[in-house]
Amino acid sequence: KYFALLNSVDEIKELLSTEHFQQQAKLVLGGGSNLLFTKNFDGIILKNNLKGISLTKEDAEYYYVRVGGGENWHQLVLHCLENNYAGVENLSLIPGNVGAAPMQNIGAYGVELKETFHELEALNINSLETELFSNSDCKFGYRESIFKRKAKDKYIITSVTLRLYKKPKFNISYGAIEKELEALKVKELSIQAISKAVCNIRNSKLPNPVEIGNAGSFFKNPVVTTSKFEALKKDFPEIVGYKNSETETKLAAAWLIENCGWKGFRSGDAGVHKNQALVLVNYGNAKGQE
Repeated sequence: KYFALLNSVDEIKELLSTEHFQQQAKLVLGGGSNLLFTKNFDGIILKNNLKGISLTKEDAEYYYVRVGGGENWHQLVLHCLENNYAGVENLSLIPGNVGAAPMQNIGAYGVELKETFHELEALNINSLETELFSNSDCKFGYRESIFKRKAKDKYIITSVTLRLYKKPKFNISYGAIEKELEALKVKELSIQAISKAVCNIRNSKLPNPVEIGNAGSFFKNPVVTTSKFEALKKDFPEIVGYKNSETETKLAAAWLIENCGWKGFRSGDAGVHKNQALVLVNYGNAKGQE
């Protein structure tokens, strides 16, 4: 019904302090890359457009970088690569905006946001007060945070501060990163080389939303007990799993979906991508309900 592009915290406060909009249902929009509408939204959509990237402080080990919630996530990664701020290179090319990143503790290729997250500022939608959340306050888990539970729909994340390494801690053990680095003939490992490898892998597997509309990858890898995994392995020797803790194994959702025969499935214009079973695609005019 209503849409507002919000460029400053003052603009958000001004809008939400009006009686008319206090009574409307609210949806805070980041990049919109994981939203699939099945009908029009009966309320106001608040588009977070808060910009700015600044180095706020540094010490012997870390750079502290404060980023507006409306900044594009991958553009932030590129900024970090340019300045040799290490820690987010494995998270290259993840769609969406910075403000949305802590909501589900984004992760890819063996790295999660919580490893470099320092703190965030969020505006309470009801009180219009700015509140500070530390790493522990956010209650991060696997694609999980307080903003998906107790604090759901109560805040607009206005800025995120990351604590980035001066001396990189390379993580190339996950997925096909090592193989891609070999293909790139990388002699000396760097955060830039890892980012390039990750981008190549993502581009080869995932459809470009500019070319084909898609909603993905939004499945969570199921976590089971390791004894359950061993039992599954007897029936399905090819099953893919990764150690999650001393007693748990994370299964690969993509393998499970593919082995149920869904990869490449299509019904009308709605389908599962032919190269990646985790991604739903729109081949033309599929509606949200489809």
